[in-house]
Amino acid sequence: MKVTVEKNEQVANMIFSSIYPHYLNRIKKKGRTKEELNQVIEWLTGFNQDTLQAFIDEKVTFRTFFQKANINPNAHLIKGVVCGYRIEDIEDKFDTYKQCRRMEKLIDELARGRKMENILREEKK
Repeated sequence: MKVTVEKNEQVANMIFSSIYPHYLNRIKKKGRTKEELNQVIEWLTGFNQDTLQAFIDEKVTFRTFFQKANINPNAHLIKGVVCGYRIEDIEDKFDTYKQCRRMEKLIDELARGRKMENILREEKK
């Protein structure tokens, strides 16, 4: 599927704190912890627990969330399909949407029981 300007804007304007509890519930049902969820988000964005909590309290949008993020240089290694969209095929002009789908892919892998060292990708040497 192709991302549209409208879809990108819809996701960009969503409030991160309204979605975070859904991420948390999903991974907890599968026996994973809030700390593991936050570790995955920190790997992708660079946000520590305090910053993440501040964004939740401030009710920032996904646009603001990803604009302030220091995206991991290995984020390009996150590939696959999330919600019918192949991550690596999402155009760069839809950066917020792409980063959101990357984060969802990591959370999916966490919920599926994948090992943390495999979720937090590293370049092969």
